Amino acid sequence: MASLYTAHQPDSQGLIHYTDEEHGTWQILIERQLAALEGKACDDYLAGLTRLNLPCDRIPQLAQINAVLQPATGWSVAAVPALISFDRFFALLANRQFPVATFIRRRDELDYLQEPDIFHEIFGHCAMLTNPAFAHFTHVYGQLGLQAGKEDRVFLARLYWFTVEFGLLNTPAGLRIYGGGILSSIGETAYALGGQPMLQPFDPIEVLRTPYRIDIMQPTYFVLPELADLYRLAEQDIMAMVSDARRLGLRPPRFAPAGGKQAS
Repeated sequence: MASLYTAHQPDSQGLIHYTDEEHGTWQILIERQLAALEGKACDDYLAGLTRLNLPCDRIPQLAQINAVLQPATGWSVAAVPALISFDRFFALLANRQFPVATFIRRRDELDYLQEPDIFHEIFGHCAMLTNPAFAHFTHVYGQLGLQAGKEDRVFLARLYWFTVEFGLLNTPAGLRIYGGGILSSIGETAYALGGQPMLQPFDPIEVLRTPYRIDIMQPTYFVLPELADLYRLAEQDIMAMVSDARRLGLRPPRFAPAGGKQAS
């Protein structure tokens, strides 16, 4: 799939220059999403957001994000084009670098963008990377993906999808969001906790067997008992789980196929 967007390149000082309209788009997105997440985002995300101290009136520079992530968990962000290969994606994660596409969506795509932009990557994901359990899981995931074959990567992608992107958390205060795909989406934020999707207790084998589509509201979410479970999962033999999931086969998808293509 070719991108409709072109990422900005940093100048000789490492600064990325955005237009006033692009800064304005960031402001619209962050202000409405902060309001939408009240009472819905998990405490770990909110704590990370406080540490990042993201500006509302402009797109932050990547060095500002790194100044928080590196002392917190050893992570940093890396500027990438709009789309990168799986090899590049896994290599970055394995090196504790989170890829950030340095473009922001157009105003006519405020509510939904199929490819990740800088708002999704920074607002959706970077706050969680200040959490040691989440950061460790993401690092191990990158290492596994870098070494995995093509078929195993398809199964691993589901693990990432239902945790890093679309994970929910049980808390004493109720169900909360930690997945960046929800945290950065105005529509998915309302939908995820609105009683419509099927909520399943987190079981890694079931996660690996569950198909998904990237272009619809998720019909199924998996709920972690606590974020520390991600750390414990990273210490288990995930590739043995992948082998078990491949042997058992996929669950029937809870959605229609996209254009006749097989579900992921």
